[in-house]
Amino acid sequence: MTMTASTRSTLSVRVLLAVGAAGVLLAVSGCGSNSKKNNVTPEKLYEMAHKDLDAGDYGAAVKQYEQLESRFPFSNSARQGQLDLMYAYYKAREPESAEDQADQFIRENPAHPRVDYAYYIKGLVAFEGVPNFLERWFNADLSKRPPVDARKSFQAFQTLVQRFPTSPYASDSRHRMEFLRNRLADYEISVASYYVDRGAYVGAINRCKYVLENYDGSPATREALRIMVQSYERLEMPDLAASSAKVLEANFPGTSTSRFADKWWYFW
Repeated sequence: MTMTASTRSTLSVRVLLAVGAAGVLLAVSGCGSNSKKNNVTPEKLYEMAHKDLDAGDYGAAVKQYEQLESRFPFSNSARQGQLDLMYAYYKAREPESAEDQADQFIRENPAHPRVDYAYYIKGLVAFEGVPNFLERWFNADLSKRPPVDARKSFQAFQTLVQRFPTSPYASDSRHRMEFLRNRLADYEISVASYYVDRGAYVGAINRCKYVLENYDGSPATREALRIMVQSYERLEMPDLAASSAKVLEANFPGTSTSRFADKWWYFW
């Protein structure tokens, strides 16, 4: 069938009208979607974020909480969301973001009734960076690593315990601090041993004194006293060597002053 000019013209008009109608429908649909999005209240947004958090969908929760904070920064929901967000970051394995969020909350809300939680999260984030028992099992020499994360974690937990002794997070913080102080003491002993190997006996003694003064009761105190005895002997200070040996014997009866006496692996 041959199409006349009039027919082609009529068809073109119909096509244009159809395309135009489709465009209007899309525009109306988009406006409705944007309107619905813009009408979401901070309470509703917080509810959706918390639902994702409870479901363990931490990535989705982070996005919702970030949107809540950016759209409604001064709402009560946003302030509560800040606490949840630092936890969501922590669970989503975004330690830097979690620490930044905790620091921001502490800085902006120093008198908030739940600021103890911010210190707790800050301590947990740094605690996760401390080598665990698996690394010890595979003989990784952890004592030689500068314990940056251990110090940060210890300080956060210490602040929590000192400022909020009745906090629900205080008990767990104390247990973690006990582990961390042993880790910190081990590092000091590692440095002291390094000094002894290089003949820097005064430096070794100072490190050991620091352990005794700051980490009293940790397993490292025995090695600290032992190194002090050796160092004073090498410096030809018999009185101080004898005094240190006396303290060592009183606290750890039968302990040899040899550095390797209690190391089963040191057999040569």
